[in-house]
Amino acid sequence: MDTQPDLNFDYSPWTFWPNASQAQRDAQFERQRLLTERDGIIIGDKAYVSALAMVDTETLVLGDESSVAAHAYLTGTLSLGANCTVNAFTVVRGNVTMGDGVRIGAHTSILGFNHSMDPSQPVFRQPVTSKGIDLGDDVWIGSNVVLLDGVTVGSHAVIAAGAVVTKDVPEWAVVGGNPAKVIRDRRTPRYGTQQQGGDIRERLANFAQVARTEAPAIISRSWEQDASRADGFAEGRYVDRPGAPATVRAHCDAIELADLLLGTTPAQLERGRHIDRLQSLQDPRTGLVPEYGPDGLPHPADLHFGHGPATYHVLSVGYALDLLKSRFTYPINAVAGTGPTELLAQLEELPWRKEAWESGAWVDAWGTAEYWNLGQKTTPAFGSLEALFGWLLTRVNSAAGTWGTPRDDTRLKVVNGHYRLTRGTFAQFGLPIPHPERLIDTVLEHGSDGRYFSRGKQNACNVLDVAHPLWVARKQTAHREQEVKEWSATQLDHALTQWRPGEGMAFSVAPESGQQSLPGLQGTEMWLSIIWYLADLLGHSEALGYRPRGVHRPEPAALLPAL
Repeated sequence: MDTQPDLNFDYSPWTFWPNASQAQRDAQFERQRLLTERDGIIIGDKAYVSALAMVDTETLVLGDESSVAAHAYLTGTLSLGANCTVNAFTVVRGNVTMGDGVRIGAHTSILGFNHSMDPSQPVFRQPVTSKGIDLGDDVWIGSNVVLLDGVTVGSHAVIAAGAVVTKDVPEWAVVGGNPAKVIRDRRTPRYGTQQQGGDIRERLANFAQVARTEAPAIISRSWEQDASRADGFAEGRYVDRPGAPATVRAHCDAIELADLLLGTTPAQLERGRHIDRLQSLQDPRTGLVPEYGPDGLPHPADLHFGHGPATYHVLSVGYALDLLKSRFTYPINAVAGTGPTELLAQLEELPWRKEAWESGAWVDAWGTAEYWNLGQKTTPAFGSLEALFGWLLTRVNSAAGTWGTPRDDTRLKVVNGHYRLTRGTFAQFGLPIPHPERLIDTVLEHGSDGRYFSRGKQNACNVLDVAHPLWVARKQTAHREQEVKEWSATQLDHALTQWRPGEGMAFSVAPESGQQSLPGLQGTEMWLSIIWYLADLLGHSEALGYRPRGVHRPEPAALLPAL
């Protein structure tokens, strides 16, 4: 007698009911009858239990259309819902409950019990304990997985082959590794695959086309005319969004957006007037650019490098003029002439432990000021740049790849400070960053913090300050490349949905963030750059048809001379 058809069903039980002969069905019914004669065993309609499986349970509920394949080993108190599969050589023991649609790969062990570990007795004499294992609905468990006692796996989760699961798994999570960690949310499309709304490259191209089409109107809505003025601002000034006060940064953001998307200058002023306006703001004594005061005019009094908006204006105004093919009229005198000894003392005084972001922003502005001064042919104090990079290289945390030590509860300020610091120094001058693999570890750990990166919680600063370090580090190493791409795909998928017709993008997507959740020039400019970095990490940035060229430019602004 040919037993091969029976073996086919034993190892592929899902094929049994559509293909079995009446004799084979009768044999299966008899197998189930003998099992259900035992107390506590219930087998549902069209379920299947291989004759080669070992079923030695105290109680067993096997739901409709569920199956147990050859050489599976079942003991303890088990409850399986409908459409569950226990594949060949799988072990399910102890107290285990499964919902509907749980699929278990071959050679997996689901162990809903454990031994005690009293050192006064040999292990084989230890009493058995059981917290139990609970699996939700629609769970896929790959081959060679181990689930340990006490674990709950949420509905719709996927456990990657070979994973060792020691902690609870959230709903919709994809986990893997030993011990298993969350890789991504199953609802988030993987990079390079077909995504909701079409192929990722098509989505990027469509997004960029919408942004280009609406850019003139978005810039125009942030222009406030004021013909009543008798000063140099009579034409009007830029605001971040309607109703907001006029700011110097808003003017710079308008210039960046027009250059990025349209390859031109904002239409509200001629190019020469844009240049005149920005250059007129610079204080000749310090070289810094103040913010507008209550009267709408710049107030240069009490300008100090490292304090207030004037520090960021070193970046925003400098790069806006650069995009206009111009430059500051005066050197950044607040930085020019700073010698190595003075600079090192200033670096030491920065609050690295408490305010890593503030410290990184100071370094960013200092490095950028030096860059503009070099372009002015202003001779820097001998050895200042060398002292800056030497100090940074000897003070970096080699275990984290950052300046400042990440805390267990939050890495936000340290990671954000890393972006600002390296943007104005290593990235701006084309130098490799130190410890790129450790940096990727730190940044990915921070990037998994749901307080800042779960859907509906992101803001442009936090996402940029992860995307840029990952992008810079990826130029030096392929460390954890898959996870970098998974994170980038998740954030990109969300960012592409945040465009608001006729308004652009808000700095923050969180409604509770107040004014920051309203679309404006800053949010639009930053998110357009972020989307480019995320797309480039996935290898698809060319589909956008634009590349940041201002504050967020990916290329070095200058290369230090080689010997």
